[in-house]
Amino acid sequence: MGASLSEVDILTALFFHTLRLSPENKDDPGRDRFVLSKGHASEGLYCALAAAGFFDPALLDRYLAEDCPLTVHPTNHVPGVEANTGALGHGFSIAVGMALGAKKARRSCRVFVLTGDGELQEGTNWEAAMAAAHFKLGNLVWIIDNNGLQLTSTVRDTMEIEPLGDKLRAFGFDTRRVDGNDAEKVAAMLDTLDYEGGVPHAVIAKTVKGKGVSFMENIPEWHHRIPTEEECEKALRELAS
Repeated sequence: MGASLSEVDILTALFFHTLRLSPENKDDPGRDRFVLSKGHASEGLYCALAAAGFFDPALLDRYLAEDCPLTVHPTNHVPGVEANTGALGHGFSIAVGMALGAKKARRSCRVFVLTGDGELQEGTNWEAAMAAAHFKLGNLVWIIDNNGLQLTSTVRDTMEIEPLGDKLRAFGFDTRRVDGNDAEKVAAMLDTLDYEGGVPHAVIAKTVKGKGVSFMENIPEWHHRIPTEEECEKALRELAS
């Protein structure tokens, strides 16, 4: 839940401003793609997809029911989900493959992928990053949800990834920073990227894990904790205020 709250504004900017993607054009090979590599934050993605019209929002009430496609990690049984993710470090590699395929097929689609920051401790990301730069994938945007926390601790104490900006630039990425909890700033920044060029893009989106709920913000255990009924009511009140 904490990871889903940190990504909400990024998803809002993508699905309601940037992405050339809708239920109406889902079969168009030239449409944009979005991959949620940090698949443990599926709740945020499901809410965005429902709001964007990919499926009936009433399905959200059946999350994790036995016969419901809305599982803990997203699968392509859910309309709008591009790839099965949750094994960290895989989603970015999939996105690089999609961007390369689009370039080879001379399609205009852009590929956006959202990873966590703790996820960058997985080496496959850096293999994919080398490939993205080598193949000059300007149609690729790698967004990093930089909330500084992972499963049970901080990213810094688990395995330091800084200086992240320097690393991304060294791997050949056009690297930007943005307030990831401000949808308008994220949308405006994405508008400035050169998708026709030969340089892949990386966006370090600074966020707060559990954003918007006072007792969840920056608390590692909300990576996986389930709120009590009382906590849920308090969280909903805070988010609605």
